[in-house]
Amino acid sequence: MNELTPEQARAALDTVERSRRKVIDEIDAPRWYWTGLATGWIMLGVIADLRHPLVTTVVTLAFGAAHSSIAPRVVNGRHRTGRMSVRADITGPRLAAWVLGSLVALVAVTIAAALILNADGARHPVTGAAVLAAVVLVLGGPLLLAAARRRAVRTGAAS
Repeated sequence: MNELTPEQARAALDTVERSRRKVIDEIDAPRWYWTGLATGWIMLGVIADLRHPLVTTVVTLAFGAAHSSIAPRVVNGRHRTGRMSVRADITGPRLAAWVLGSLVALVAVTIAAALILNADGARHPVTGAAVLAAVVLVLGGPLLLAAARRRAVRTGAAS
């Protein structure tokens, strides 16, 4: 049996830790997800401000269907790029729930902001609220997943 020296053991552990951190660095959603979601949110706001309920309903349903077909693959943080897929036990079981829960909360914020803007007499209250939501998405989405990466570094899982 070949015995390791303490220096060799330390070097091996350091290599494992560097590899683990490279995998954790991959926990994220693709940038296009956040910008696409933000763009869609603004488009829904603009369409809602046109005050054609049928068109708004159809576009909202189409947007929801498109998002529901894309989200399961990207909101779990496991597929930032096509190069690597992070194992589910690294990202943790609750990351996708946190992202989707945050989106539901953002819907509530958007509705509240639109009502406030409307009460204040804004000409396009839903568009204004949607722009606010889009900024939150583009800035906050990556921050949410960065928090998951920090947690994965601390605990070994991002749940």
